[in-house]
Amino acid sequence: QVQVEESGGGLVQAGGFLRLSCTASGLRFGDTDMGWYRQVSEKEREGVSCITWDSGRTVYADSAKGRFTISRDNAKSTVYLQMYDLKPEDSAMYYCAPSNIEPMRCLPQSWYRNWSHGTQVTVSS
Repeated sequence: QVQVEESGGGLVQAGGFLRLSCTASGLRFGDTDMGWYRQVSEKEREGVSCITWDSGRTVYADSAKGRFTISRDNAKSTVYLQMYDLKPEDSAMYYCAPSNIEPMRCLPQSWYRNWSHGTQVTVSS
């Protein structure tokens, strides 16, 4: 069973920085594209950023371009999201998941159902 655990969220002021981490197990992490997603209350979950298995390609949502950086360490089965210049509109629950990377967007793998609890990011103005 695939399991992921996100961490690193918190409360920061606008303009601040956070680094999120996601450690995955139960899958061939080094062969798996991964992505970060966020959700506000009952709104639809949106893709923030994703990265190919070999870190050869990354995709960012328009809202994340220029401020967020995704990276991964396959030896640690961990994917990171560095978030700079945070804005109140970045406040959300952040999740990571195995992903399909399309040219302009990230989508979670269709077989991935067991979303974890995520990590909360709150940005105060």
